[in-house]
Amino acid sequence: MLRAVRERDAYANLVLPALLRDLGLSGRDAALATELAYGACRSLGLLDAVIAEGAGRPIEEIDGPLLDVLRLGVYQLLRTRIGAHAAVDTSVALARSEFGAGKAGFVNAVLRRAGEKTPEQWVEALAPADPVGRLAFEYAHPAWIAQAFADALGARAGELREVLAADDARPLVHLVARPGDITAEELALVTGGEEGRWSPYAVYLDGGDPGKLEPVREGMAAVQDEGSQLVALALTRAELDGRDTGRWLDLCAGPGGKAALLGAIAAIDGFRVDAVEPAAHRAELVRKAVRDLPVDIHVADGRASGLTPGYDRILVDAPCTGLGALRRRPEARWRRTPADVRELVVLQRELLSAAWDLLRPGGVVVYSTCSPHLPETVSIVADAVRRLGAEQLDTRALLPGVTDVGDGPGAQLWPHRHGTDAMFLAALRKPR
Repeated sequence: MLRAVRERDAYANLVLPALLRDLGLSGRDAALATELAYGACRSLGLLDAVIAEGAGRPIEEIDGPLLDVLRLGVYQLLRTRIGAHAAVDTSVALARSEFGAGKAGFVNAVLRRAGEKTPEQWVEALAPADPVGRLAFEYAHPAWIAQAFADALGARAGELREVLAADDARPLVHLVARPGDITAEELALVTGGEEGRWSPYAVYLDGGDPGKLEPVREGMAAVQDEGSQLVALALTRAELDGRDTGRWLDLCAGPGGKAALLGAIAAIDGFRVDAVEPAAHRAELVRKAVRDLPVDIHVADGRASGLTPGYDRILVDAPCTGLGALRRRPEARWRRTPADVRELVVLQRELLSAAWDLLRPGGVVVYSTCSPHLPETVSIVADAVRRLGAEQLDTRALLPGVTDVGDGPGAQLWPHRHGTDAMFLAALRKPR
């Protein structure tokens, strides 16, 4: 799996489940493989710094396949309870079988150097001196991402350690019970899960393969972070100026989770949802997610969808850096760069403007990102209010019972406060 991520930029959460199935791994073996694979992806920056120190050379000078073995070994030494002797021996044996005795000796030497210090001592030895950089190193985040979190926390930047720790921990699996098909209470009973705290449709699972669960196989439930559920629910709860005619739109629908929840809620009142997705393969994912629901799929660019204006409710869940979901995408934190933000901000602004043109007077747009980064969140919304004359609603009122989402009018969820991805959302109403 590490090789696929390194060589092909593969997504760990897509590659690993297939590998586990192909190899017939289950139970404790599958759990250990998952911990090692995802953990090594998450911890890359920390691991590479220790490896470079132990090897006495930059990691760029180490062959990629050998680096994968070293990362697995150092991860076991520094971030698991696996005994040092076992971690070294299994890594050396793997290197010997793959590359021969010479490189096995190199692996042995590097891992023994890595094992000479505790994780805390390595942080002391290698972390930057500045507070944000030090925390970023300790919790295996690029420094620019840690700084983005600190900026978004604002006056509560003292919570940065908690945010990074929550982001670095293994998250619970969140399920969504499809309204009209099954309740969260029923889903929890069937799956052995626990009902969610914030969404009336959420259920938490401690682990396992949710794809094997009967309600998921039958389409009565799906995997969806509770924060994403709250975004869709906020759109349905926003107060319109005038009657809801039942024309709803999801302008950035792929891969379909929010469109499915919106469609299930719309079906209760006889409403319909249009779902726009520019990529054909992602549109197919949407089609599978919304089967048997009143959702019409359009393969089009949301900035020029060709749809007829007059929508009551529009969701713009904009493409973003995904910094709020790093705990679920272990390799993503090391792929993103600050340069990505510039292009995304332009796209986010254009999508929100396109939604505004499709919205009827008195209708509501909910803008959301799976990122707390200020240029992608409050800056985009402030620009829309200024340029478009939008009326910004107090989004906190659309999240009843959800505490500690900021000072408004937008709302920011956090993994350390809410157990969700770090979703941002803001509601804008079009004046008549």
